[in-house]
Amino acid sequence: MKTLILVAHPQIENSIINKRWIEELMKYPDTIYVHQIYKEYPDENIDVEKEQKLVEKYDHLILQFPMYWFNCTPLLKKWMDKVLIYGWAYGSKGNKLKEKKISIAVSIGLNENKFSKFWDSETNTIDQILSPFKAAFTYTKSDFRPCFKFFGTNEATREQIEEKAKEYIDFIQSL
Repeated sequence: MKTLILVAHPQIENSIINKRWIEELMKYPDTIYVHQIYKEYPDENIDVEKEQKLVEKYDHLILQFPMYWFNCTPLLKKWMDKVLIYGWAYGSKGNKLKEKKISIAVSIGLNENKFSKFWDSETNTIDQILSPFKAAFTYTKSDFRPCFKFFGTNEATREQIEEKAKEYIDFIQSL
């Protein structure tokens, strides 16, 4: 099975976590393709047909991004709005994502305890924040899978970063 990793990091050159993940992903060129949309579209003019053809070539799609104001990055949202359109991703003839395994890999600066302080005890915080992705991909009849999460990236040690990079590969291979 081949996996497309759609990386949406606006400042990848300054990243530690997402850049390290990309380095690890690049070790698997036969099964993983890394597509960095901020590098591909610095002007944010997304080539919709090109993106749709790219997605169609892969069995799995993972959206990789840093948590950005408790959401995805702006270009990823724009990518979803432009690429996942009626007649292609959903609708009476839109079936290109049907049964495609889709997931998210997200890095979160705050540790899980600090992060959860922004919500009451009954709220499943990160899953609540990511629920629009689950809804969108369920709507497209995709096979939306559990997400890969790395909390506490602002304070992560080198060992933790390396461990999570390996776990990320295991996560992808388990899809």
